[in-house]
Amino acid sequence: MTAPLTADLLDIYGALRDAFGHQHWWPAETAFETMVGAILTQNVSWTNAAQAVENLKSFGMLDPGLLALAKTEDIAPLIVPSRFYNQKAERIREFARVYVAEYRADPAVMVAVETHTLRERLLALRGLGKETVDTILLYACGKPVFVVDAYTRRVFSRYGLLPEGASYDRMQHLFADNLAPDRELFNDYHAQIVCLAKNVCRKTPLCDRCPIRVVRGSLRCAGAGARA
Repeated sequence: MTAPLTADLLDIYGALRDAFGHQHWWPAETAFETMVGAILTQNVSWTNAAQAVENLKSFGMLDPGLLALAKTEDIAPLIVPSRFYNQKAERIREFARVYVAEYRADPAVMVAVETHTLRERLLALRGLGKETVDTILLYACGKPVFVVDAYTRRVFSRYGLLPEGASYDRMQHLFADNLAPDRELFNDYHAQIVCLAKNVCRKTPLCDRCPIRVVRGSLRCAGAGARA
């Protein structure tokens, strides 16, 4: 680890938590609900994804066995709020089939699998990208995997810690290489970044409200000059 960068990242997290409080992610009653929610929230706000999850619950369909056997045309109408509902219905059904067949619909069985092996298996499923899979690993399985996204790129490129066009892997390495693998830290850190980007570090940023601006004099934000 690079000590100065580690200190910067921890100071940033501390400033965010002081400003916003613990985010208590992921909002779900079961591990499987988190897994389905991770798929439903692709390319849509959590509000829409949450409505789709509630619809599945209301119709008694938030069950891996039922989803694994369901037809996509039975799932799709229930998840319309999540957008791209036909594609997501297929992805949920395929994920549920693997979850039942290979992990006995038991999150403990999934958790017992070595992280890299599990990650590669889930990435092999059609429609599950790195962000979705890492969300499942961190929030459903409790694996110390740092989830990054476009919000991460926006915030940390503005502070000069990432290039503006940073890839998913490049962003993830910023945290994985400089922070000890701590699932509780990774859990809330990602949530804090999302909170900051949605409320302050927007496309048109509200720099005077940014809690990171008081962190370590070496950090300077591109502010309104950045549109990542």
